Amino acid sequence: MAELLLELLSEEIPARMQVRAADGLKRLVCDGLKKAGLEYSDAQAFVTPRRLALVVDGLAESTPDISEERRGPRADAPDQAIAGFKGSLPEGATIETRETEKGNFYFALVEQKGGAVKDLLPGTIGESLSGLAWPKSMRWADHKIRWVRPIQGLLCLFGGNIVDVAFGPVTAGDSTIGHRFLSSGPITVKDFADYKAKLEKANVMLDATGRRAKIEADAKALAEEAGFALKDDPALLDEVAGLIEWPVAHLGAIEKEFMDLPDEVLTTSMRKHQKYFAVVDERDMLAPHFVVVANTETSDGGKAVVAGNERVLRARLSDAKFFWDQDHKERLDDRVQALGGRVFHAELGTVLDKVLRVERLAAALAPACGAEAADAERAANLAKADLSTGMVTEFPDLQGLMGRYYALADGEKPEIANAIAEHYSPQGPNDACPTAPVSVAVALADKLDTLAGFWAIDEKPTGSKDPYALRRAVLGVIRLVLENKLRLSLKDVFAQANPEADADDMLAFFADRLKVHLRERGVPHDHIDAVFSLGGEDDLVRLLARVEALGAFLKTEDGGNLLVAYKRAANILKIEEKKDGLSYADDPDDGLLQQDEEKALAKDLTAALPDIEAAIAGERFDDAMVRLAGLRGAVDAFFDKVTVNCDEADLRVNRLRLLSKIRRGLDRVADFSKIEGGDK
Repeated sequence: MAELLLELLSEEIPARMQVRAADGLKRLVCDGLKKAGLEYSDAQAFVTPRRLALVVDGLAESTPDISEERRGPRADAPDQAIAGFKGSLPEGATIETRETEKGNFYFALVEQKGGAVKDLLPGTIGESLSGLAWPKSMRWADHKIRWVRPIQGLLCLFGGNIVDVAFGPVTAGDSTIGHRFLSSGPITVKDFADYKAKLEKANVMLDATGRRAKIEADAKALAEEAGFALKDDPALLDEVAGLIEWPVAHLGAIEKEFMDLPDEVLTTSMRKHQKYFAVVDERDMLAPHFVVVANTETSDGGKAVVAGNERVLRARLSDAKFFWDQDHKERLDDRVQALGGRVFHAELGTVLDKVLRVERLAAALAPACGAEAADAERAANLAKADLSTGMVTEFPDLQGLMGRYYALADGEKPEIANAIAEHYSPQGPNDACPTAPVSVAVALADKLDTLAGFWAIDEKPTGSKDPYALRRAVLGVIRLVLENKLRLSLKDVFAQANPEADADDMLAFFADRLKVHLRERGVPHDHIDAVFSLGGEDDLVRLLARVEALGAFLKTEDGGNLLVAYKRAANILKIEEKKDGLSYADDPDDGLLQQDEEKALAKDLTAALPDIEAAIAGERFDDAMVRLAGLRGAVDAFFDKVTVNCDEADLRVNRLRLLSKIRRGLDRVADFSKIEGGDK
């Protein structure tokens, strides 16, 4: 067995693209090997800022001999079909006609000797490299290939020997290079173990997981040595591990004059622009330090690196402090009118127009959210005002958060200030959902105004395109409603948000998004369909309660059997109503009930249906399901003992009407026809 080692050396690969590229390279090469009939024991992909590497172990050095029989067309098939079959066979195949139960057919015996794997690899690897997709790629010099960055080298070994493969401007060899600054000259390798060890000596940590672990451990140690702790930031750890081949952590200091800035300003300045890690004290408040991770070792122990980064951070924080001081010279409510100069959308007006709409809607939604209408209206009025501040212009990620600080400085109520900060949330599945009443009212109004507005101008998401993030807004509304148990009619609030929006179409879109949301909680999509299909259900809290009660019911033996009975009744009715051209929706005639089983079923249905309707009206859905389960015995007995399509016409019609009553009774709980299963 032999080992395949592949490395592509290039200019720096963006950190956000590295994991996907490594996975893609592994998948393409391994799929190509399998397509060629080759098995392997293990495959691992590695990525650093400058290299993609893959090692595949346990490959045979030659392909196996092949002996197979292929059946072709009939002997009397058209000449074109016969010629096509013969043309598809490799040279040396033996062809004969053979009689079978279905007639005379051509058969071919194909025997192929195995070949050297090293001869297959150039084509497989070249095809894989050409097929690797990048989110963004480029051409350089006069090369025709596209790659994420200019390629500098290609290493490819199989069993210790160079594979004769070329890609773009490079031809495979047995050497690579180490760290850009800490090593010099080519490094010749013979296998993966040698490759990894020599790169380590040349100051390259090949494994991204190892780089990440070292960065985290070293940064934590530096913070703890200074008496503090490293602020948890997994995403930044991942990013920095993708920027550096040889991580060396250093502790820097933040000047005291900047520590009065909000934590979010300090963190954003450090994290987004400089990729520094924040340090916190025992109260989880920012400490006057940061950790910078360099990609090199220096003779002075990093003093120059720290000094340079402190200088850069000082400049950025000086700008932030200037904006902070300048912004405080004007009240937040004095900035609202400036939003009239910002276009929200050409057909939906300015940001000020949106603010005025959200004000009215937030006030209308406030009672359902448990908020004071005046507070919700005030928070909505100020929610976008910080877009006109210097700080948010410089740091757009801080919109809302800065509004909160400025509102508090202006003496606004804390609940109003908090609503300004929280009204954009939730922005994703992992984002916290507001729970404070004023925050919920404004967040809900802001998202509903956006959705109804874009629906009114027919700018809905299509396929994979969603330029205005409306799917995210819908999921935000769903979370706000469900997690805060808000009792709202969605159609009513759609109409309040924008009467020109198609409320039915919006509700259908919400249903689709709700399925996505609930699927993650293990709720089957057909249960949602079964409740939505009843029509008129646009209270998400009530809908979810019905769906959960339905799901619990269907897990029981009674529920499963009633579903089977429903499907049986529905199928019989569908067939007979189509054949007769009639509907059997009328109530059955008690005088035509003959057998004890049909009499018992009619009696149980007459008694149960009002109870079920009362339970549903009172939102006692579990009680409705219990009452429904009580019908199981009578329904089972009916189907076991009663012949529906009997010879007596009147009796047949009456029994079909009884089946219809079963269907109508269950449909008051949910549309059981939408539920999968039960077809026995």
